[in-house]
Order: sequence, then C-alpha cells, then structure tokens
Amino acid sequence: MEKLIITIAPTGSIPTKKNNPNVPIKPDEIIQTGILCEKAGASIIHVHARDPVDETASTDFQIFKEIYQGLSRETNLIIQISTGGRAGMEYEKRSERLSLKPEMASLTTGSVNFPSFVYANSPDLIHALTKDMQTYGIKPEIEVFDVSMIQNALDLADQGLMRHPLHFDFVMGLKGAIPATIENLVYLKNTIPREATWTVAGIGACQLPMCTHAIAMGGHARVGLEDCIYFRKGELASNEQLVKRIVKMSNAMDRKIASPDEARKILGLT
Repeated sequence: MEKLIITIAPTGSIPTKKNNPNVPIKPDEIIQTGILCEKAGASIIHVHARDPVDETASTDFQIFKEIYQGLSRETNLIIQISTGGRAGMEYEKRSERLSLKPEMASLTTGSVNFPSFVYANSPDLIHALTKDMQTYGIKPEIEVFDVSMIQNALDLADQGLMRHPLHFDFVMGLKGAIPATIENLVYLKNTIPREATWTVAGIGACQLPMCTHAIAMGGHARVGLEDCIYFRKGELASNEQLVKRIVKMSNAMDRKIASPDEARKILGLT
C-alpha cells in the first residue's frame, strides 16, 4: 500500500477564533501553522484567505499571495489553493488566485445545498476554472460532495481539460452533502477510475472515523480546523494535534506517512 498523504485544512471560511482560538486567520498565522503541520506529518496544505480584521472569508488576491509566498518560502508543502465560493461566487474572484500557479487547487464539479445557501457551481464556471488550471499547470483536487460530481469530472477529463490520474476529495458528513458512512465511502471509491487517487474529508465528528477508514482502504486523509474544531467532544483541537493523531493511527496500521516530495510522486505532480 502506498504511503499516506495527509492534507491539512487549517482555516476554511467559517470557524473563527471565538469558536476555537487556534484557528489561524492572519497570513503569518497560517504560514506558522503550515510549518508546524509539515513537521507533524502533513504534505499538503489547503489554503483559504480571511479578512484579518473581521475574520470573514476573503477573495483578496494580496492575502492569498502573502500566504502562498510565505508557505513557499518556509515549507516544502504542496500548496493547494481553494477556489471555493463562500467569499464570493463570481468567476473572476475565484480564478484570480490561480495566477499564483500553485501545484494544486480545489475544484468543485457541481452544486450543493449547504445548510444556509446554495453553493452554486454552474457548468460554465466549472469549465472556466478547469481551463485556467490547465493553462497554469495546476492539478485539480476534485471536491466531491455528491456522486454526480464524479461523472462531471470524468466528462471534463474526456474533453482533455484534466490529465489522468485524477485526484478526488470526498467531502462527507456535511449537511446537504453525502452522508459519512462506510458504505458511501466504499461506493465513492469504487466509482472513480482505478488509477485515480483519493482522500476523504470528514466533517465534524465524522473526521476521525472517515480518515481511519481511508487509511485502511488505501486512500488518503484530510484533517484540520476547517472541517472540525474539536479533538474530542468538548476538547478544542489545534491543527498540528489533528495531524499527529492521524500519523499515530496510520503508524498503528503499519502504513507509512508520505513526505511532501513522496506525495508529489504519488499524485503525479511535476
């Protein structure tokens, strides 16, 4: 079984320091978190930007640039920039940050009903973001909130907009998305191409059990305060603490942890 790739999603668009003081908001906090999480065993960092004053999700290119440059300078992590739309749904706001040319970027290949709003990703917007990633040589991480998003991604690959092997992230346990069950994880894994790589992002209390199953099934794991602010019920977590727990779980199952460069080989990054 190939080594485990651990993705750290430290910030996201929702949790604030009021929810958990360990949530990194400012660029220097996110950079420092990247340093700590790389030492703990992470090889990919999933990057969102926040307004440093009010902590809201931001599309500010300069904030993304500061985070990207700092992480590039201080770590060997694979930087995966989010093109998510919580801070703004417009194509221009979601695409500008791709000009930084990170090795990876997230790509949601469909729409989903979040608890309070529709996360809309039209076919035209998905096509445009995919084309931008192709132009800049960025490998998409295909964010799968529902089974239909897998086929949408395969259609884009058939059009020559993405190179195989594809890489998928199964987002499970979020209200409006696919429920976090073993049966659903097995189904998702069996639906993607055999040569594709995949990781799982379990939301809230689903994070640990879904990542544990992914380790056993040969997939990869995403953890972080974006998805879950607790280490266990009633105990707030830090990002590096969540990484260390997955490293411990993987070692207990005799599966070694991939370094950033080993993760690059597994994912086919150049």
